[in-house]
Amino acid sequence: MGVVTLEKEITVAIPPAKTFKVFVLESDTAIPSILPQAVKTVEIIEGNGGPGTIKKVTFGEGGDFKYMKSKVEVVDKDTLTQCYSVIGGDPWSDLLEKISYENKIVASPDGGSIIKCTSKFFPKGNAELDKEKAKARAEKTWQIFKAVEAYLLANPDAYN
Repeated sequence: MGVVTLEKEITVAIPPAKTFKVFVLESDTAIPSILPQAVKTVEIIEGNGGPGTIKKVTFGEGGDFKYMKSKVEVVDKDTLTQCYSVIGGDPWSDLLEKISYENKIVASPDGGSIIKCTSKFFPKGNAELDKEKAKARAEKTWQIFKAVEAYLLANPDAYN
């Protein structure tokens, strides 16, 4: 089947610099603080937070998965781009080699941000991936952007 690629644009009413700060630069502490039911902790296993860093994300109770490991590939403050890959953990199966994510934040005409998301699911060998299951996983990840937006709109002084 090959790589399954999914793309989505998410509009949030938060300026690009703040969006990048919360979702990339301070995400290890911001996301567990804002959404503890979804993400319990993020810990750096190896590295300093930049490219090459390996992180373990422990999910909240009652979710589909307990944890995942990810590898930071790009953190570009100039282009407001983040790339990382999920390389292990519960969302894993014998079918997946990795899942790669690219998030690029651009200004929207109304002063908010458009987050351009690309998710790529890489199968192991000749494994057949279910595109609908891949889409469901990506949608769960994308929902985090809207939940954090709601928090930031309700708490405008947070993360300034």
